[in-house]
Amino acid sequence: MLTLPNILTLSRIVAVPLLVALLWQPVWLGPPWLGYMLAFALYALMAITDYFDGYLARAQGTVSKLGIFLDPIADKIMVAAVILMLVATQDIQGWHVVAALVILLREIAVSGLREFLAEVRVSLPVSRLAKWKTTFQLVSLGALILAGALTGWPLVKAVGLVSLWLAAALTLVTGWDYLRVGIKHMD
Repeated sequence: MLTLPNILTLSRIVAVPLLVALLWQPVWLGPPWLGYMLAFALYALMAITDYFDGYLARAQGTVSKLGIFLDPIADKIMVAAVILMLVATQDIQGWHVVAALVILLREIAVSGLREFLAEVRVSLPVSRLAKWKTTFQLVSLGALILAGALTGWPLVKAVGLVSLWLAAALTLVTGWDYLRVGIKHMD
């Protein structure tokens, strides 16, 4: 149960409150850029563990039910917490909040759909397009956190916002794909 992949997944969940604290009041560490830079470093480490937990589990043949259960939860907790904090700090504002909301709502809907399908013993595998969605999501949120540290570099924030909209667009497409599969089993 406590394999390295599962420990990496659990570490992401445990790290979320620290990430939230760093984003909530980056000034408690001194200059705001320092809090954002530390938040970015932690977020990058969390994103790396997101890749390696699954890779190691498959490579070592240690894929577990606990890991299958916890990994998507860890991903959603991390993404939701960062989006909420970036909206609260106004690093995501105006129309860009719509893209963030699309991502959050899709995560909730797909989680509910997966839960329903699990009860009828239907698996909903992650599609290749959904992996691209996750990549754009991770890049966008990382860039938006980093933009808080690099306020003199507007290109960083622009990359974050463009990636956020790309992630939102892919979120709609993959969410619709999952819903179409799910509807077939709702008789």
